[in-house]
Amino acid sequence: MFSISKEYAPPFGMIAPFFVIGTIFFFVGAVLLLFLDPLKGHFDPRIAGWVHWYLLGFVMMVIFGAMAQLIPVVVEVGHHSVDLYYVIWPLLTVGTLAMVFGFWFVPAVLPYGGLLVLVAMLIYLYDTLMTLKKAENLTLTVKTAVAANLFLTAGIVVGFVMSLAIGAGVHVDVAWWLGAHAVLVLGGYVVLTIIGISLILLPMFGLAHGFDDTPVRRAFDLMLGGVIVHLFSSLIGFSAGRFLAMLVMLAAIGLYLWQIRLIYEKRARKENDIWFRSLAFGYGSLLLAAILAVVSLFGEWENVILASAWFLIMGFVTFLITGHLYKIIPFLVWFERYSPLVGKQKVPMLHEMYPKKMADWEFAMSAAGVTVAGVGILLGWNDLYYGGVALLIVGAGFMLASVKWMLSFGKGENTEKGNEHV
Repeated sequence: MFSISKEYAPPFGMIAPFFVIGTIFFFVGAVLLLFLDPLKGHFDPRIAGWVHWYLLGFVMMVIFGAMAQLIPVVVEVGHHSVDLYYVIWPLLTVGTLAMVFGFWFVPAVLPYGGLLVLVAMLIYLYDTLMTLKKAENLTLTVKTAVAANLFLTAGIVVGFVMSLAIGAGVHVDVAWWLGAHAVLVLGGYVVLTIIGISLILLPMFGLAHGFDDTPVRRAFDLMLGGVIVHLFSSLIGFSAGRFLAMLVMLAAIGLYLWQIRLIYEKRARKENDIWFRSLAFGYGSLLLAAILAVVSLFGEWENVILASAWFLIMGFVTFLITGHLYKIIPFLVWFERYSPLVGKQKVPMLHEMYPKKMADWEFAMSAAGVTVAGVGILLGWNDLYYGGVALLIVGAGFMLASVKWMLSFGKGENTEKGNEHV
């Protein structure tokens, strides 16, 4: 466990917009899925636009907000320049909207949106790396954060060059570099970030101690090597190297899943709350995505590639984020509004500070939606896909309502009144 104090934590008002905006992007992104045809393949500009809407507006937005809180706690120092976070979310929001508009309507707008996103990312990377530089103990979590943010830098630069190719006619082989861009951002940043955060949040929320962390350390080394090999293979046009790199990264995911099992076996907190169920579904989706990815390496099956990406993004990444929001937001609200009152009057428990019924409905509808839509993509049945999307929209609506409920818990009320509506 890490010591947490006001000295390290950024202001609550600075972090809250990341969660609110991210959840809005999640809900609207679910609605926008109705206007996509998965049978057109991953080169379709509408699908590319939606992917950027979802990954930048929801996934990156929420991760940035969470890391703003977690990084100073991990290294036990304050942010290098915490006020920069007031600039990051507006730039990322406007840049994402401009990029999606460019993908869908006017390609010439794409480089301008890409530039705004690039600036937002560079500001975030500057504060993050300068903050991590202060760390005295180079734990695996710190190492994953450094590596992930360096990969993010490379991925965003590659993406910006691709936006120039699409919107300004710069000569770049977009089809070839698309794979490198996806691997740098998803494998190099998102997966490595999740690996690093898992070593902090899973043992903390599950009360797991004394587990062997050898598998996750090897997973980090393999993922690091796999992403680097894939990048350099892309630079020199070496197809076999990219194939080998994908196998190495899949092996890293296998080791990471083994580590999750070891943590699960050591956990002292056994209740199957919304956090645990979300993680169980997320890791099951990751396993399925990895299996489909292996299958896709040995054939030109577009539906298998899309189904693997669907379960990776919508099943694994999404459920890990939404599941942890039910833990992170109540803690931040409690820390801001109730921690000064500990020992003076009764304060709510963290498990009382999220809407259990709404959370149950969110999980049920979202899990059913991801599963049904994923099967529809895999089988090429659009009607099944759209049916799953309809369920997912309902789940995303419950998620948006839950975030609003949690952020407003006890706001403008004294503690005694706040406890009445728990």
